[in-house]
Amino acid sequence: MEQTELQRTLMAVLFAAGEPVSIARLSQSLEVDADEIEREAKALMDSLSYSRSGIRIVRLEDAYQMCSASEQAAFVTKTLETRKPPKLSQSQLETLTIVAYYQPTTKAYIEQIRGVDSAYSVSALLTKKLICEDGRLNVPGRPILYRTTPDFLRVFGLSSLDELPEVELTDLRSRQQLQLDMSEAPAAQEGEAAE
Repeated sequence: MEQTELQRTLMAVLFAAGEPVSIARLSQSLEVDADEIEREAKALMDSLSYSRSGIRIVRLEDAYQMCSASEQAAFVTKTLETRKPPKLSQSQLETLTIVAYYQPTTKAYIEQIRGVDSAYSVSALLTKKLICEDGRLNVPGRPILYRTTPDFLRVFGLSSLDELPEVELTDLRSRQQLQLDMSEAPAAQEGEAAE
């Protein structure tokens, strides 16, 4: 199947951009209805996948981005000598999970769920561009709100937040309660010994 003029244009724009380009921006600049952009981008994505092309176009919520096919990742990494991104620590994964499922959310809410100071984890995730600031909550002190980024979607292979698996975050709360119970237990034993 031959590519349409719009498909060729989409490929050229996404290749040159090197980052996600919103559907609204594509629609405005190419002077084409957003529905047509989505239809042609989907056809192009299917075509590239069907032909097992070395490049793919991925949808990231309301944007598209061109990237290399995951099957070629080892060769791309080896050729470009890029390092794998550092792994996320357990505290960073917990923090990222809370932001992903409760966004937009504040650092105080993250700390309430985790039961520990999360400033370092939030800072590390901001540096890695997996979360970003999303304004401020309209309460006294005006705390910063955080949400996930398109990089989060790309790193975890998601096209939208709707693809997040359903999970119960009770494990975090259970662990917090266990830590609380454990911290209270020695105090009670010492009190009993004093009597």
